Order: sequence, then structure tokens, then C-alpha cells
Amino acid sequence: MEKQDLLGLRTTIYKVSDIDKAKKWYAKAFEKEPYFDEPFYVGFNIGGYELGLLPEENPVTEKPESVLTYWGVNEIEKVYNHFIESGAVENEKPHSVGGPLLVATLKDPWGNIIGLIYNPAFKLENF
Repeated sequence: MEKQDLLGLRTTIYKVSDIDKAKKWYAKAFEKEPYFDEPFYVGFNIGGYELGLLPEENPVTEKPESVLTYWGVNEIEKVYNHFIESGAVENEKPHSVGGPLLVATLKDPWGNIIGLIYNPAFKLENF
């Protein structure tokens, strides 16, 4: 495999029971309107990465916490509080995971986990 064959992460998908309500909630929480808006998929461009919403065929109230996506932030407390004020529910308060790295997680109104990370050492690679 060549270096350019694997380009890195591109999309995080959140499944929701009400895509119209979720679209409005995510637009408010991320302060960004969707660039793609259809009944079967809503897509947001968040700092060059895709946040996608898919309607759940069989909505569930308990969602697994087996995979976490962390959205990079510069001021984790400020962003965390903004999400709480937008209606997210606390999952993990901002805390250190070593050195200057800070992480936090919240749950959206549909039970999906939204991760936040402050990592000043991480730099995007140019492929």
C-alpha cells in the first residue's frame, strides 16, 4: 500500500430517529448549516470533515459506546459548555489524558456520543 492510498478519516455518521430535528440541533450545536440536505442523509462540513446524519430505521434508546470520534477544538471548556447549552447531555467532563491533551464526551438528544479533544501536538499530514 502506498502512502497516498489511505487518506485518513473523512466522515462521522450519527444515526437519529428524527432527521429534521437532528438537522436543526446539529446546525445549532456546530454553528454550521448542512451543505447536503435530503430526507435520507444530511451532511455538514465541519472544519473539512464530514458530519453525517442518517435516519434510523429502528430507533434505539441505548447506543453502544464502542467507537468514539473526537472533534478537535482549541478551547475545550468553552466548546463543551456550548454543547451543554445547546441541549447535549454530559457523558465525560473535560479532563486530562496526559500532558496537555484534554478530552470530553457528550450525548446528543438521540444518545450519540460527541467527543471533543484538545491536542496541540497533533498536526494534519499533507498527503
